[in-house]
Amino acid sequence: MIRVQREDFDVGAELEALTRGKTGIGGVTSFIGLVRDIAGERRIGAMTLEHYPGMTERRLAEIEAEAHRRWPLDAVLIIHRYGRLEPGERIVLVAAASAHRQAAFDACQFLIDWLKTQAPFWKLEETPDGPRWVDAQASDDAAAARWIKD
Repeated sequence: MIRVQREDFDVGAELEALTRGKTGIGGVTSFIGLVRDIAGERRIGAMTLEHYPGMTERRLAEIEAEAHRRWPLDAVLIIHRYGRLEPGERIVLVAAASAHRQAAFDACQFLIDWLKTQAPFWKLEETPDGPRWVDAQASDDAAAARWIKD
């Protein structure tokens, strides 16, 4: 399941809905991304996330489908917010559910690594020096590279 939304989400309710009635699930692994108040040496007052509706959902669906091809998953959840968010607010929830814990762990890590590098979101940070677009990070690219199949 994929949702791109402006509004916040309830993590417990989302995980409950993901697993409801699916008694073959043995484990759920989740990741919750939050807005930080600092990036390197810069203070962050808020972050605005932008995206292209339609294009973003299609790309997230491709990433979800790839996770299903790689691991035996019973359910996947990707919720990504957009709009202006302040430090401490939730940005993203990724969850992977499987009969076996290792598949859930690996799929969840793959999903967030690929979301960070391949999902079409643009981030604008509000700093004391003015607004600043966030560049791609080499560390994110390195994390995602380990999932590339030869």
